[in-house]
Amino acid sequence: MLRREGYEGRITMLDEETDAPYDRTVLSKSFAPDSAPKAALRPAGFYAEHNINIIRGKVAALDVSSRRVRLADGATHAYDALLLATGAEPVRLDIPGHELPHVHVLRSLADHRAIVAGAAQAKKAVVLGASFIGLEVAAALRGLGLEVHVVAPDEVPLAKVLGPELGAMVHRRHQEKGIHFHLPQTATSIEAEAVVLKNGERLPADLVVVGIGVRPRLALAEAAGLTMDKGVLVNEFLQTSSPGIYAAGDIARWPDAHTGASIRVEHWVVAQRQGQTAARNMLGHQEQFDAVPFFWSKHYNVSVRYVGHAEKWDELTTHGPLAERQGNVAFRQNDKTLAVASVQRDVDNLKAEVALEANDEAALAKLLHPSGSLH
Repeated sequence: MLRREGYEGRITMLDEETDAPYDRTVLSKSFAPDSAPKAALRPAGFYAEHNINIIRGKVAALDVSSRRVRLADGATHAYDALLLATGAEPVRLDIPGHELPHVHVLRSLADHRAIVAGAAQAKKAVVLGASFIGLEVAAALRGLGLEVHVVAPDEVPLAKVLGPELGAMVHRRHQEKGIHFHLPQTATSIEAEAVVLKNGERLPADLVVVGIGVRPRLALAEAAGLTMDKGVLVNEFLQTSSPGIYAAGDIARWPDAHTGASIRVEHWVVAQRQGQTAARNMLGHQEQFDAVPFFWSKHYNVSVRYVGHAEKWDELTTHGPLAERQGNVAFRQNDKTLAVASVQRDVDNLKAEVALEANDEAALAKLLHPSGSLH
């Protein structure tokens, strides 16, 4: 976006991963041997063509007063404007056996390659966690012909995010495809050939994938003295408490223009849009970030699209036969629609996004309930 807006100065990307920038969303969709190349975010030569210098190395410190970034190897880089986009890292298990070689997390392309290699030799897999990532991993492994078991502490997968009815629909779809669920249940240890559950059951496994959530990578910002609030606190322009430093993506907590709350969202589209807004603001545009959050998740041939942000709600309104894998769910708090999830109704979800952007409850009511009422 900096280049698109006409900026001709130096752009440096500091990245500790050895792979070129890539699309993380595809990593959980397939573990076929040829799936990794599809993750490349840009074609070969793109960064050189646009004079974007990528430097591989871990950032050790951020010196706000002198506007310099120091790498672990001692090299330093000066900046006029800086974007922090350090993302998140997987939460790791702390149970006996969590360090065994057949136990994996999924965040990076290196993690993906390790799972591809493990899946090629495996017959029985256990996925710990029924998050979006966990269920997408389970579906991808099942697609390779593995026997797959999912272990999670939830009564209904995804109910905390999607509500019980939509969560149950996703649950049934995975069961229909042959996924075995162990709910509500947790693992107490991992052995070379099995996962041991709290109820004493042993699940044979030669591949284990842990998908129990992520945590934002905040250490660099904290050490630099930036203002924090369970994330890096930014204003409506995505600027941190330090002039010239912006934050975007999983680490950024910003004032949401639609709910009035300070929110942090761990989704790909939000990170993309925030990166674009931050770029324009680095160039002095003073553009407010007011996009409505959005994400999608695909479970075999069933697509769930979610727009808005509802960490909690006091009312769920459903329109459409969710049992038949169609419909919309509105998440409401204090008579205000905070978010809409749609199943196989992509156009409805786009219309809901427009209505949420305009804070248009009447349009949402007409969309989500033909009678004109959300109650």
